[in-house]
Amino acid sequence: MSSSNDNLFGLHTQALDLWQRRSEVLASNLANADTPGYLARDVNFKQALASASGQSDGLAMTITQPGQINPQAQAATQLAYRVPTQPTMDGNTVDAQTEQANFAANGVHYQASLCFITAQIHMLRTAITGGQ
Repeated sequence: MSSSNDNLFGLHTQALDLWQRRSEVLASNLANADTPGYLARDVNFKQALASASGQSDGLAMTITQPGQINPQAQAATQLAYRVPTQPTMDGNTVDAQTEQANFAANGVHYQASLCFITAQIHMLRTAITGGQ
């Protein structure tokens, strides 16, 4: 998104992208709940949002030559493996109930960010039209 949209909607534009990415990862975990050896993964939302918004802790890496990988974009999409709550004989670390709960909570967060953006657009439309 452009910087004017980022100023207008705050972090919600980046948050929507991350909530969507996390829902894809959680859906993948649920789809592979019976796959032997599958390791459940998740997005560290706090770290990814800080990286996407440029507010990371510590020293920021910079691109010094053309063709180098953008470290902010790479960190935002980095996935972590979930620590299993119960070991299984086949090596699968997916706990279906945990994944379903995380998927539902993720949907609520996505909807909240979407409602905020919708309210901002409605407020701007009202300001432009003068409330008519």
